[in-house]
Amino acid sequence: MKHLLLAAAAAWTLAAQAQSTMSYANRYDQAAAGTYEARERDWRNGAISYQVLVDRFAPSADLQAKKALYPPPKRLRGWDELPTAGPYLEKEKVAAHEIDFWGGDLQSLAGRLDHVQQLGAEVLYLNPIDLAYTNHKYDTLDYKQVSPEYGTRDDVKKLAAELHRRGMKLVLDGVFNHMGRNAPIFQQAQADPKSPYRDWFVFGPQYAGGARGWWNVQNLPELNLENPQVRAYLWGDPDSVVRGWLRDGIDGWRLDVAFDIGFRYLQELTDAAHAEKPGSLVVGEIANYPREWYPSVDGILHFTLRQIMLRTAAGEIDAPTAARMVQRMVADAGIENMLKSWIYLDNHDTERLATALPDARQRHLAQVLQFTLPGAPNLYYGGELDMAGGGDPAMRAPMRWDLVREGYAPLAWTKQLVRLHREQRALRIGDFRLCEATRLLAFERHTDRAADTVIVLMNTSAAPVTETVLLTNSKLMDGTRMVDLLDNPGSPAPEPLRIASSLLRVTLPAHGFRVLRPDVAPPGGYTNYKRVQ
Repeated sequence: MKHLLLAAAAAWTLAAQAQSTMSYANRYDQAAAGTYEARERDWRNGAISYQVLVDRFAPSADLQAKKALYPPPKRLRGWDELPTAGPYLEKEKVAAHEIDFWGGDLQSLAGRLDHVQQLGAEVLYLNPIDLAYTNHKYDTLDYKQVSPEYGTRDDVKKLAAELHRRGMKLVLDGVFNHMGRNAPIFQQAQADPKSPYRDWFVFGPQYAGGARGWWNVQNLPELNLENPQVRAYLWGDPDSVVRGWLRDGIDGWRLDVAFDIGFRYLQELTDAAHAEKPGSLVVGEIANYPREWYPSVDGILHFTLRQIMLRTAAGEIDAPTAARMVQRMVADAGIENMLKSWIYLDNHDTERLATALPDARQRHLAQVLQFTLPGAPNLYYGGELDMAGGGDPAMRAPMRWDLVREGYAPLAWTKQLVRLHREQRALRIGDFRLCEATRLLAFERHTDRAADTVIVLMNTSAAPVTETVLLTNSKLMDGTRMVDLLDNPGSPAPEPLRIASSLLRVTLPAHGFRVLRPDVAPPGGYTNYKRVQ
C-alpha cells in the first residue's frame, strides 16, 4: 500500500510539474502574443513614410496665376531645370539658390497621391509648409500660416482628410529651434529693446548680425526656449502651434534639429502632442547616438544607422562590425523605440542614394537593410526612381514624373521592397537577433510565431562567400525549407536551402543577399510545425 501511495504521489508530482511547465509556456506565449498584437495596433511601428518638398514634387496646375508670389530676387524655374548653387545675397542673408522656386503646391501634390499610395507608403511627410521667405521654409515667419505659394491652412485640412480616407497619415515638419530673420516678431524684437518679444530671442554683440542664429546663420535667429512664453506658444497652450495643427487633422511631427532642443523641452513637446492627439507621432532629427533620447521623442531620424548601412554596403565597414554596431544600438535604444524611428538613406540634406552609391549592387544592399532592419523606412521623393543629386541644392531637384512608368526597374524594385516590409509581420513589428556568422551579415527578425520569421543574409564583400550560419530560433524545425522573399536584380535564381539542425550552409555572390522565411506548411499535408507555432 505504501508503495502504491508513493507511486501515486510521484505520478501526481510529475503531472503537476508538467502542468506547471505547460502553464508557464502558455503564459509566456500569451504574453508574447499580446506584445506583438499591441505593436500591430500602433500605426507608428514600422510605418513606411514618403517625404516631399512641396515646391519640387508636382507642377502647379496654374503657375501663371501664382507668378506674383515670387517677386525678385526670387526666381521661378522651369520644371526641367536642375537646381544649382548660387552666390550669397548680402541684403537677403541667403544664398541665391535658397530663393529659386519650381512652383509646386498642395493642390498639385494632392493630385499625385495615387503614386504615393500605389508605391505602398502609409505616411506622407512634408518638409516645412509654414509661411517663410525661402524655398526650404526652415526660416519661419508665422507658424500658423501656410506659405501662399503652397496654398492655405484649409488645403492642409483637406489633404489630411483625403489621406485619412485612403488609410494614410500626415506628418508635418516642425521647426521650433529657430525662426526667420524676416519674421515680424523678430524684426520688432530686434528694433525695440522694450518689445514684448525681445526675450523670445537672444541678442548680443558677440553674435553675427546682433542675434544668436542657428550655427551663426543670420537668416535663422534662434528662439529662446528658456522663455516659458515661447514654449507656451509653440506647444504648451491649447491653441499652440503643435496642438492646433494636430486638431486640424495632422497625425504627427518631424522635429527639425531636435538635438538642439534638448531632452527636457522635447519631452514637454511630446507630452503636449500626445495629450492633444493620443497615438500621434513625434520623430526627432537627432544625429547623436539614440540611447538617451527616449522617451523625449517617440522615434528618431536614424543618422547613425544611415551611416552604418551606407558604409557597410560600400564595404567600408565589414559585416561582423556592422552586426555588432546594429545589435548594440538595438539593445541600447530598445526595440519599441527602434520600431517607431525612421530609417532613411537620403533626404533633402544629403546627397541622393544613387549618387552616394552609384554601384547598383551596393545600392541594393543598402536598400535591403533599410527595409529589413527594425524601424520605419523613410523614402525621399524620387528615390524610388533612382534620381541622382549631390550636395545642396542638387539633391532637391524637381520630381522626375517622366520616369514613373510601368516596367521601370528602380520603381519596380522599390515597390518590391515596400511590399516585403508591409507583408512580413516580423519586419514591421518583430524583434531583432543576430545569427552566428563570421563573414556574412546575418540577422533575424522574429515574433511569437515561427511562420513570421525572416532571416537576412548578406555578403558585403567583393568576392563570393560560402559559410555555415547558426540560426538561434528554437521554433525553427530541422529540415525546414527556406523560401526566398526577394528577387535579387541581375542575379540567377539561388539554390534552395534547408535548415540542418539549426544550421544553414549558404553561398552568396559578391554583393549578394537572401531574405528568407521558413515554409511551415509544405505541400502534401504534413508539417512538423503542427504543435509549434
